[in-house]
Amino acid sequence: MIRTLLFAAGLSLAAGAALADPCEAPVRGFKAGDRISGVVWYAGDGDSLCVGPGPNPSTWIEVREADWFAPELNEPGGRQAKAVMDRLVGRRAVCTVRRGQNGKTSSYDRVIAACSVDGVPIGARMRAAGIAPGGRGVR
Repeated sequence: MIRTLLFAAGLSLAAGAALADPCEAPVRGFKAGDRISGVVWYAGDGDSLCVGPGPNPSTWIEVREADWFAPELNEPGGRQAKAVMDRLVGRRAVCTVRRGQNGKTSSYDRVIAACSVDGVPIGARMRAAGIAPGGRGVR
């Protein structure tokens, strides 16, 4: 029994490390209205992504999409939402920093921003792909 629990705990820790995002740029100091633009280098899930000017992860800023709440990865539709976001990797994004419900411009070490890719808001792209909103932000 104990061996099984230790094995499960080890798998849990390994999975957590594998899911860690590679965005390394600091998210402090952004003000509402600031612009972040660059290539989408990584999609963490259906409502977060890394945006940066080049292939060095130390320049990638993790953004939490302000206008879209995706299902969590472990919820129904969560993996599909991430797959849609994954299709944006390699494309150029323009994001405008916003304040969250707490009045701050960051949440869970991510900058809160409304982003568009090729002029189309990410939320509109997700809805067009048939992804239903979900997660913590949907009531």
